[in-house]
Amino acid sequence: MTPEQITLIQQSFAKVAPISEAASVLFYDRLFEVAPSVRAMFPEDMTEQRKKLMGMLAAVVSGLSNLETVLPAASALAKRHVAYGATAEHYPVVGATLLWTLEKGLGEAWTPELAKAWTDAYGVLSGFMMSEAYGAQAQAAE
Repeated sequence: MTPEQITLIQQSFAKVAPISEAASVLFYDRLFEVAPSVRAMFPEDMTEQRKKLMGMLAAVVSGLSNLETVLPAASALAKRHVAYGATAEHYPVVGATLLWTLEKGLGEAWTPELAKAWTDAYGVLSGFMMSEAYGAQAQAAE
């Protein structure tokens, strides 16, 4: 990721943060629509889960310019997700859902450059997380 991409991501997330509750509802509704089998991995009451999602996104976005600060938490999160039943195949679905949510939430502010920045950022982070959680077998899922 370039410094310009990091800036684009951070500026766009600043626009998402005020609508974080709506964005997280949109995200999970879409995720459960496109991948209904993952619904069983989540609690019935999604309130806390939605807060966790937005909190993790905020932490990652703020740490993008110093990625080493984010990687330990990302590693721990990836390993916890294995225990919940997440597989490497879920990561592309979650990524597509995140990008869809951002596009809907940002509307006209969602540009091709911003889409590429978020795609690259998700690729870096999800690649790291899959490697941490599943090792070499994760590379086959990409």
